[in-house]
Formats: sequence, C-alpha cells, structure tokens
Amino acid sequence: MANDTDKLIDLRSDTVTRPSAAMRAAMAAAEVGDDVYGDDPTVNRLQARAAELFGHEAALFAPSGTQANLIALLTHCQRGDEYIVGQGAHTYKYEAGGGAVLGSIQPQPIAHQADGSLALTDIEHAIKPDDFHFARTRLLALENTFGGRVLQPGYTQAANGLAHRRGLATHLDGARICNAAVKLGISLREAVTGFDSVSVCLSKGLGAPVGSVLCGGRAFIDQARRWRKMLGGGMRQTGILAAAGLYALEHNVARLAEDHENAARLARGLSDIAEIKVNAPETNMVFAEIPAAQCCLLEEALRRSGILAQVAPHMRIAFHLDVSRADVDRVAAAFKEFFAG
Repeated sequence: MANDTDKLIDLRSDTVTRPSAAMRAAMAAAEVGDDVYGDDPTVNRLQARAAELFGHEAALFAPSGTQANLIALLTHCQRGDEYIVGQGAHTYKYEAGGGAVLGSIQPQPIAHQADGSLALTDIEHAIKPDDFHFARTRLLALENTFGGRVLQPGYTQAANGLAHRRGLATHLDGARICNAAVKLGISLREAVTGFDSVSVCLSKGLGAPVGSVLCGGRAFIDQARRWRKMLGGGMRQTGILAAAGLYALEHNVARLAEDHENAARLARGLSDIAEIKVNAPETNMVFAEIPAAQCCLLEEALRRSGILAQVAPHMRIAFHLDVSRADVDRVAAAFKEFFAG
C-alpha cells in the first residue's frame, strides 16, 4: 500500500473503502443473469457461500444493510407487533424508522450497558404480556459489534436462550460481525450461533462497493425475498456486485485484524495528548473525547494535512483496508502537531 504523503486518508467510516484491483477484476469477469428470476449464477454462489459461512440454510443478497435489516423486521413481525432493540442500535436510531413507517412494527428501545449489550433483566421486563392492550412482542434485535465493542458469545447465547424461551425470534444486525469474529478468534458460524437471522454488510471493512446478505432458515428467506421485491430491492444482472461480495468474504475477513491493530496503534499514539481522552479500542474504531471549542479547528487542521475525519466532542475514527500503518503514524503526528501549537 502506498505511503505517499499526498494520499488522502479518510477516517470518517469504514464504508468509504474502494474496491481493490483484484476485486474489480472479479467483478469484470462475473457471470451474470437475471436475479429476479433466480438466474444470476454469481448471486446464487454468494448466497450459498454466505449461508454456509454463517451456518444458516439460505441467504438473500440485498442492496444495503438498511434494507436487509428492514426485510428481517418485516419477515419476523406483522403489523401491530413489536421488537425489542437497543436505544442506540442502528435498526432503531439510524434507519429512518423503516420498521414503524413501512411495517407498522413498534420498536421497544431499551438502554445499552457499557459493553454494548442489553441487560437480560431489561429484555425480560420489556416483553409484553399476552393481552390485547399491548403490542405483541415478537423479536429481539441485537447488534454486533456495537460502537466498536464486541458482544461476547456467552452473552449472545444467554440472550438467544431467553428470547426463545419467551417465544421471541432473534435477529442480529451483523454490520461488523466479521470484525467481532476476528477479534474473538472464532468462526463466522460461531459468532452468530443461536440467531434466527443475521444481516452481514459487505461494504464496510470487507471492502465491497455495495451490498449485504441476510441469512436465515429457508422458509424465512423465501418470505424475505417477497419483501425485498416489495421494497424495490429486486435487481437484475447483479452478479457484478455479488462478485465483489464473494471476493470480500473469501479474501478480506482475516485481514480485519490489521484494522484492529491500526486502531490500537493510533489509540496509543493519541494517549500522550493531555487534552483528549481515548478509549482503548476493541476492533477497528477509536473513540476520543475532544474539547468542544477545538473541534472545528482540529477538523480543518486535519483536512489541511490530507486527513478526512468527523471531529466532534465524542469522536469516532474508523480504520479500514485503505488505511496503512504509515497512515496511522501520519494521523497521530497531525493530532500531536495541532495540540502542541
């Protein structure tokens, strides 16, 4: 990877990655067909491979993680049902209320714990009685990773067990589930064990330009395909995009460890700056507390140094495959120069 000091370093999100030359070659060579008819062989291979990796019977390729999560909500729940979800979870806070607007599904948000989990007692108390005065609680939705933090297998096993004992289905927003699996040193299948469905984003740290896969049981995916069509997610010769997803799953999972190492390296570099407080990262994200009065000035100084970042009092810095170790040192130096000025 180039260490050119003129290179723009984009730390705003791990969604900003560009497909590599090898990924582009796979896309260019992709065999395609009409996926609405089920005839795209590359999409079919991606779906079969994702189902295998994540230990489910079937999978469905969707244009985005937001749509994959919405399809899951619509498939698990009916009008007037509700799902239990974290107050800060993406499916509740950052997906425009799609479940409520398009599915008449009521979210029941509850507070996160410091580690990103939802307390089992809070989940238990949020489940509504079987009484016509209440929405019917049908689903528990969790997210892994959450704010860069990894939910532990013991916790997810307990949460799934509680939900299933109470008659609820479970869905995992696995936008960064591959980061979690790499951090834990377990297989992708082990990372999602117990969940009835999981959405997996291909366009974050895995580096694909677009797309997510939703994994679940065969009957669940059959119904999900109908919802995907209704939501406008049925695409045609989309094997060109699926090829990027296949490449990402085959080549870019293990390398997420490099992003985790780079995040830890930057955190160590910033820890010497008295004006800011840095949380030790678990995966590919560094969270730092920045003095509010200096946020705008810092963002501009970083931009002048060729570094794109969203600077805020509670700042997130995301690492991905387009950021090298040399880039990390360049970012740390830019922070130190600003606060030394």
